[in-house]
Amino acid sequence: MSEQSYLSIYAKSFNWAGFFLPKQTYLKCSALYDFCRVVDNIADSNETIEIKKIKFLDFQQNFNNHKFDDPIIKNMWQLINEFNIPLKVVHDLLDGINSDIQKNIKLNKKKDLLLYSYRVAGTVGLMMAKILRVNKKSSLKSAIDLGIAMQLTNISRDVVEDLNFGRSYINLNFEEIRSTIELSENYYRNSFYSIKEIPFTFRFAILVARRVYRKIGYKILRKQNLEDYRKSGKIYVSNIEKIIETLLSIFDLIKLSLISKNDDNIKHDHNLINEEINLNERI
Repeated sequence: MSEQSYLSIYAKSFNWAGFFLPKQTYLKCSALYDFCRVVDNIADSNETIEIKKIKFLDFQQNFNNHKFDDPIIKNMWQLINEFNIPLKVVHDLLDGINSDIQKNIKLNKKKDLLLYSYRVAGTVGLMMAKILRVNKKSSLKSAIDLGIAMQLTNISRDVVEDLNFGRSYINLNFEEIRSTIELSENYYRNSFYSIKEIPFTFRFAILVARRVYRKIGYKILRKQNLEDYRKSGKIYVSNIEKIIETLLSIFDLIKLSLISKNDDNIKHDHNLINEEINLNERI
């Protein structure tokens, strides 16, 4: 499978936004996505838990042992070395995906939800920011926030589908789905001003990805009740809607260019995560 195909098949919203990145940067982001997707596919396969655990452990050991005859692992190590990505962040990602390899999953606390969202997506936001040459600590924290926001959107969209896999990240009632979308909004807001710290040639692509993914949450809220939510099936952003969100991102880009406000005084909602994971060691 080519470097581009995982992104184009599994992550159409990200692939759309990636169109606005320089080609070499897109390929590096795609290599990161390939790594995440290959591991995620182990957890999401229809094989038995025992086989999935064996395959995951095998992949993890191959990664730790620098098994470079696997191009996915080789490309990931190149990213780690080129962009100084902390290994703790990669291990956090692997821990998050590994937590999905069990028969039944039930998260009962906000802390568990945020920890899981950091591990499987906040880590990806942080690594992506490193690839986009972001170095400022407060901005890297906001990159984590954008990843968490997008994961909360995913969880809100896929409640029924996840339950079919024995995974209950949030309960199947519309009040909890709505509150999860509202929680994601805090993290989307915290991510905005930091995009100013991304080099200009990369900035628009992130604004587009942020808008397109956030739109999913808005579409979920419009369902208003569980019956309509269930009837709608998997909620996605159509190509026409992507074009509209892309055009609106131009105004975001102008706003970022005109405002003097930065991300230095943002209060990141990381207290619950920091009870288990020291994020300062990751950035």
